[in-house]
Amino acid sequence: MNKIKLTKDRYEDAVEEIRRYFECEREESIGNLQGQLILDVIVEKIGPHIYNQAISDMQKYMNDKVDDMYAYMI
Repeated sequence: MNKIKLTKDRYEDAVEEIRRYFECEREESIGNLQGQLILDVIVEKIGPHIYNQAISDMQKYMNDKVDDMYAYMI
């Protein structure tokens, strides 16, 4: 599988979300570098599993729709 890539804007937004999470939920301040490192781990280690699950869910959904379509055929 290809490496997951984020646009610069999405990457920066995600880093900011991570920083906000730490501030609001954990009452910890982290810098941009720490946010970037956390995001890099998430994208590299966890992202592929989420992507694969999304693909699997989409395949099941599409298969169900195709089965429905065939149910109406004469």
